[in-house]
Parts: sequence; structure tokens; C-alpha cells
Amino acid sequence: MTASALGVYLRERRARMDPLALGFAPGRRRTPGLRREEVAQRANISATWYTWLEQGRGGAPSADVLDRISRALMLTDLEREHLYLIGLGRAPDVRYRPAEGVSERLQRVLDSMSGCPAILRTVNWDVVAWNTAATVMLTDYAALPADKRNVLHRLFLDPEARQRNTDWEEVTRFVVGAFRADVARAGAGPVLEPFIQDLRARSPEFSVLWDDIEVRDFGSGVKRLRHPVLGDITIEHSAFAVDGRPDLTLLVYTPTNDADARRIEALAAATGRTPST
Repeated sequence: MTASALGVYLRERRARMDPLALGFAPGRRRTPGLRREEVAQRANISATWYTWLEQGRGGAPSADVLDRISRALMLTDLEREHLYLIGLGRAPDVRYRPAEGVSERLQRVLDSMSGCPAILRTVNWDVVAWNTAATVMLTDYAALPADKRNVLHRLFLDPEARQRNTDWEEVTRFVVGAFRADVARAGAGPVLEPFIQDLRARSPEFSVLWDDIEVRDFGSGVKRLRHPVLGDITIEHSAFAVDGRPDLTLLVYTPTNDADARRIEALAAATGRTPST
């Protein structure tokens, strides 16, 4: 995108702001919305610098300046992302925020994958939604207290999870590296420090891996499970961003063959359970 595109977007967003609602005197205004100097004041940046941005002058702004302007213009997450794309040519880094509820639309997406375990997790790897296939293949999340529905908590503190993961040592090393990358990417280190220290105190294995300073990208890979009913099953895992919810990641575990997919689907159907029960 060009600097002129950034200027057009800033002017359009500025025109939508209500001066009176933000504490500015209405007065006589030649155009709707805030004045440039008022946006600069709200963003705590130079009025001259802001004017240059609208005029397509002065070079590319920094991420900090774009964040200040996005707050000043009260942009949504999607609008902030667009501002970054036209201002810096990239999306903003993920920002940590506490977990919110999951919409019925997202739950229906999970439920549609009847033969594939699927979950939604937060930056700190709390599982906030799941489908029936995940219930029968991974764990019965509905039976766990909300504060125990955490991937790391289960891997390191739940003997059942250790038994089900055939390659437990490899899995935990991979997960801790991916978790570290998520925490850094979201700038959530200070917020999640109590959680990390508690897990270190309760699991020597986690503490050792955390000290390794290894970083992984979850992306995709293979997971081997030892299931009490279906026996050994290999599933591929894939991670997907959730549009409009930068705080969530969709994890889908896909069987490597149709026969296993049918077995998982049949087992899920036989439970008579729904994801919320």
C-alpha cells in the first residue's frame, strides 16, 4: 500500500469521530469529525507528524505510532489490522487479552468436523471450546473444572495424558517451545508469569524444558495416541488463526486414513454426548 492510502484511511476514520462525545468543543468545523490536532492530542504525538501522515509525507510510521493512532481513533481489531497493513505492509503482532466466550458460529464449525478432534485454545493454551471427537480422543473437557482445561496442565500434571501420548517427551518439548513463542508474540510474559511459575513448581519436567529457551512454531505435525478403546492411532495436527479473534487458535487433529476417521466418528456418536455436556 502507498502512503496516500494511509492518509485516505486516516482521514476517513477521523471524519467518523464525534468531537462532543470525546470532550472537544463542537465549535464551527469545516469538515465532520475531529481536527487533525485533536487526533494528535489523543494519540500523544506531534500534530505536524500526524498531518504529514495524512498527507503521505514523512516516511513509514512506527508500530508504536500506529498503535497510538488506533487508540485515538478507537479502531476495532480488524480496523487496526488494516491500518498496519497499509501503514507498514504487515499485520500487527498478536496482543494478549483475557479469554472471551466462543460464539455459536465457532462452535458449529467445531461440531461439523465429526471425525476430527478439534479445539479452540487461547494464548496461554486454555481450551475454551471443543467437539465431541475431541472429547472421546483427547479428554472429556466438560468434566474438568474450567481452570484445569489447559493443554500444558494436562500434559505435565495429568497421568492419563502422559499415558495417551506415545511420544510424550517429544510432544512436551514441542508444546513448550510453541507456548513460549505464543507468549512472546502476544507480549503476555508478565501476565502469564504466575501461571508459568506455578507450573514450574509443580512439574520439574516443565521447568527443565522452560529453561531450555527453545522456540517452536506449532503449525502442523504428527501426534501418536494410545487410545483405551481404539488402540494406537496417528493423527496430524494443524493450527489455524480465527478471523476476528486474534486471541484464539483453532487446532484440528486429522486422522491419517479414512478408516480411523470412521472409527473416531462412530465412537463419538456412540457416546451420545454433545460438546457442552
